[in-house]
Order: sequence, then structure tokens, then C-alpha cells
Amino acid sequence: MGIAASDVIPLSHARANFSELAEEVKAGAEKIITKNGESYIALIDAQRLDYYHRLERERIHLLLIDEATRGLDDVAAGRVKSARAVLQILKRRRAA
Repeated sequence: MGIAASDVIPLSHARANFSELAEEVKAGAEKIITKNGESYIALIDAQRLDYYHRLERERIHLLLIDEATRGLDDVAAGRVKSARAVLQILKRRRAA
């Protein structure tokens, strides 16, 4: 869903017409409120915001699964170092 020019609203207009804008947003529109000619905030439906948050959590979970899979692949391929060896390397780098 794209943002149309009519969905970009100056803050002064948003203040004066907030109830009307809220009804439009509840009906499915998204509004960008500008301040001094630049994007300032977005006005979206609370359910859509919740949906966006769920999508972000899913994305994070998929990234974690991908990292875990790569880690397991490294272990299976023998690309591992002992924790003790890695700590010694880190200590030497810090001392240098």
C-alpha cells in the first residue's frame, strides 16, 4: 500500500481535523504528519501497528533460526574453536 499525496498532512491541519483523520485511518488509510515540511510522525490504525510489530518479531525469529542453522553447520563442518582459545586471542588483542 503506497502513500498518496493526500495522505501527507501538515501538523497544523492534523490538529484541526484530528477526528476526521482518525476515522480515515480506522477505515484503512495511513497518514504521514509533517512538521516544517518534513515527515514527523505516522498515524495508523492500532491493529495495523500490532500487525507490524508481529511481523518484526517474526523477522527476528527467522534471523535467529538462520544464525543457529549456520552455527550448527559450522560445528558439523568442524569450523570451531574452544572457548578458552578464543578468550586468549581476545585478551591478546586487548593488551596490544
